[in-house]
Amino acid sequence: MKEENLQIATFANGCFWCTEAVFLRIEGVEKVVSGYTGGTIKNPAYREIGTGRTGHAEGIQIFYDENKVTFTTLLELFFATHDPTTLNRQGHDVGTQYRSAIFYNSESQKEQAEAFIDLLENEAVFDSPIVTEITALGPFYIAEADHQMYYDRNRETSYCQFVIDPKINKIKKYYSTKLKENTPKDAI
Repeated sequence: MKEENLQIATFANGCFWCTEAVFLRIEGVEKVVSGYTGGTIKNPAYREIGTGRTGHAEGIQIFYDENKVTFTTLLELFFATHDPTTLNRQGHDVGTQYRSAIFYNSESQKEQAEAFIDLLENEAVFDSPIVTEITALGPFYIAEADHQMYYDRNRETSYCQFVIDPKINKIKKYYSTKLKENTPKDAI
């Protein structure tokens, strides 16, 4: 499918290495790009993002076929694979660059995100209040090449084994019907 026929969702939910690895395995997701959004300077670099002074979040843009996967399903996976109740932190990753955020590019995405959070809060899915920000998408800067497809190229590293593998195993267990058919089950 041509990229111009795809929808785009932009999320930040911790380290983009983790989030990219999760969403790449979902049926209907054609491409995931790691990058930076929500900050104050143009064309930031990873070393600048890491200081927390630019205001950018490590984010991902998900290019998806809405005939195969809905934005609501992407929201469900988003909330299932990180802790949306911790402000500016995911596990040992601390700083505004690791915040939980949905950067919407349409009123429909904004409304769906707000409704989904309301549902989670009303059902008391989490023990603490959700702190995920919902913000209009501004510029999205693509991260350096070594950050793209990080998990698939670096599975032997301890970060991938101890931080990303559990997220992959979670979607394998709870979202097996959402996984791409061509993704070998033992590779996820």
